[in-house]
Amino acid sequence: MNGTIQRFDARAWVLFAIMAVVWGVPYLFIKVAVDSYSPAAVVAGRTLVGALILLPFALRQKALRPAWSKIGWVLAFGAIEMAGPFLLLGHAEQTLPSGLTGLLVATVPLFAALIAFGGGDRSVLKPARAIGLVVGFAGVAVIVAGPGLAIEGGGGLLAVGEILLVAILYAIAPFIIALKLKDVPALGTITLALFAVGVFYLPIGMLTQHEVPTIDATLALIALGVVCTAVAFIVFFALIARVGPVRAPLFTYVNPVVAILLGTIILGESLTLGLLLGFPLVILGCWLAATGGTIRPRDREPEPEVEAEAELPPVAPG
Repeated sequence: MNGTIQRFDARAWVLFAIMAVVWGVPYLFIKVAVDSYSPAAVVAGRTLVGALILLPFALRQKALRPAWSKIGWVLAFGAIEMAGPFLLLGHAEQTLPSGLTGLLVATVPLFAALIAFGGGDRSVLKPARAIGLVVGFAGVAVIVAGPGLAIEGGGGLLAVGEILLVAILYAIAPFIIALKLKDVPALGTITLALFAVGVFYLPIGMLTQHEVPTIDATLALIALGVVCTAVAFIVFFALIARVGPVRAPLFTYVNPVVAILLGTIILGESLTLGLLLGFPLVILGCWLAATGGTIRPRDREPEPEVEAEAELPPVAPG
């Protein structure tokens, strides 16, 4: 990265589109994988596959040694960004539709804004952002009162709670990067964290795996590791280099659309009235809370590369 932020050109839009898809499909793959894999086995499989693919890139960029020097914070990041969320997602998707899961995860900017406010950022009180928080959480309430309660046995509310906890964890993780790992290459942090999470969950996954996995579930697990973890991070780094850390994460507002469409078309998940009403409220609320209702074009952002990378928010891959 050369310290400037370029405008969206054709290459940037291609990278943007790829990210909108590869981090919109994890919820579909998780839903298929947990059909015959235990949630812990899914976590172990996707993280180890992703780590093995990213390892050569991390070695080539000499990114592992700086990450190892702060291994304690790397492990904390891995626990909050991967170990907890990946397991909760797998368990919740044994109950929830994949599209609903993807939409609830999109509340990350709402929780991030609240965390920033708790840390002293008073910009959250600006009218547009405050309205965004209210609108976004109103959308969540509509979804919980609709699709969440519609699931029989009471498991729907528990699963919704698990996904909202995932969103909170995803909102916390970037603060670890920004405050404690800002001088560490992101690729080194992610690779080591993936390995650590995979090694931790491997024995748990083996102990909790009680059935022979289906071919569909195995292919979905491989896709999670290759496409939604390794390839996604590589493309994300390329997008950051192309348009900068301020605008690159904007594709997260498209991810729920992808998740809901794929769940409906491929898995036959229903589009309930609560989902149709809550979906635009959540997306509008997240956008207002995160941006204040504007996308500020910046042709130049005079920051050295390490600072730009430190601001990279690890967008939730599901």
